[in-house]
Amino acid sequence: MKELKKILCAVDFSDMSKIVASYANTFGEKFGSEVIVLYVAPSLTQYVGFHVPPASIETFVGEIVSGAEKKMDVFVQENFEGIQVRGVVKTGYPAEEILDLADSECVDMIVMGTHGRTGIDKILFGSVAEKVVKSSNVPVLTIRPEQKKD
Repeated sequence: MKELKKILCAVDFSDMSKIVASYANTFGEKFGSEVIVLYVAPSLTQYVGFHVPPASIETFVGEIVSGAEKKMDVFVQENFEGIQVRGVVKTGYPAEEILDLADSECVDMIVMGTHGRTGIDKILFGSVAEKVVKSSNVPVLTIRPEQKKD
């Protein structure tokens, strides 16, 4: 197995993110890897054509990023221990930003969750995890939410 020097852990701050972080932390501990935790905030540039002034959108996105950076600091502190870790907040389309950061940082593996969407939800919203898995140059560990048993 290839040595895992650097791991990218993509999160969305949902409840699932803590589970994803636990996997990344375990791999980080076992292999002595650096873990980069990534959150991608929406860019909202697609809304410029809806008569919303660009300055308002930029201000709103700036507030989202500022809040996300604070949340990232807390998230990293609460979910990672005993390893080299850093949080990164970017804006854009999640799959693209995950893949871009994985390439620019030369990561050896990506760890991310799936939302477990099926049927029409998957068709309408697509799957960030699916796009990353299909396009990544490195292994991707996807963590699926637990399914409720009847």
